Formats: sequence, C-alpha cells, structure tokens
Amino acid sequence: MMLEVAVEADEEWDSSSPWKLLARRAAQAAIAESDYPELADVERTVELSVTLTSDEHVRALNSQWRRKDNPTNVLSFPMVDELDLKKADVAGPELLLGDIILAHGVCEAEAAEKGVSVEQHATHLMVHGTLHLLGYDHGDPAQEREMFGVQARLLASWRAAVTS
Repeated sequence: MMLEVAVEADEEWDSSSPWKLLARRAAQAAIAESDYPELADVERTVELSVTLTSDEHVRALNSQWRRKDNPTNVLSFPMVDELDLKKADVAGPELLLGDIILAHGVCEAEAAEKGVSVEQHATHLMVHGTLHLLGYDHGDPAQEREMFGVQARLLASWRAAVTS
C-alpha cells in the first residue's frame, strides 16, 4: 500500500512536532489491526487527511455535522463505505479514506489528564479517527469493544517499544 497522509496544523499546534510521521504511523497501525488489514497489500494509493486545529473550529464542525455544540477531541469524516473497503484490491484510482480533525485544547487537556505528551495522545486520537474512517462505530457495542481493543493493543505495543 502506498499511504498518502496530508497533515495541516494550525498555529496552536507545535510546529516542531513530526505530525506527518505520527499521522502516518497511526494510520498504518490502525489499518494493520483493523477488519481490513489487506489494505496494507493493495497496489492502490490509500489517502487520508489530518487537520490539527482549534477547539472553536472543531466545535463549529461538531455543531454543524453532529448537532453537538461543543468541541470534541477528534472528528472523522469517512469518504468510503464497507463495499469500497472490501473491493480495495481492485485496480482503480486512489482510495480516499476521509478526514480526521483534532482539537488542540481538548487534546492538550486530555494528554495532561493522562500524563502523556500531546504527541502521544494525538497519535492515539489519529488511530481512533482512522478506525472510524474504516467503519468502526461507537453506536455498535461490538464494534466499540473491538475498536477500543485495537487501540489498547497498539498503545501497549508502542509503550513496550519505548521502554525496551
């Protein structure tokens, strides 16, 4: 798979952080652990976009698209459906997974609460967002359990890699 990750960061986000590298790592890991690991082997380009922005921007999007007038840590806007994902190995143009949007203030506060860096928490949220782009939904208890299980496995393996 050729994974193309576009990252755009507002001035609130630390410009010295390797956001594109972290987003790529999060997306690759989420895909590998998802219901669609075969995406890693497709010859098509797989694309997604990550926007690191302000709480106010996320609040506006959350209000417009989810009718919730508050910021949230991450929003995901999928551009593919299950059929697109199941047929990803068929020759064709790039596969546009969708957009992930993170709110700076919410991410920063949650990172402080968890005792991790903003980069670590943002990477976790990018995994979460990628899983949403791949069809995982909080509304389905089985999918939610699987989603949080994938996240927990990835975070544990990353922590183990850092400590070894």
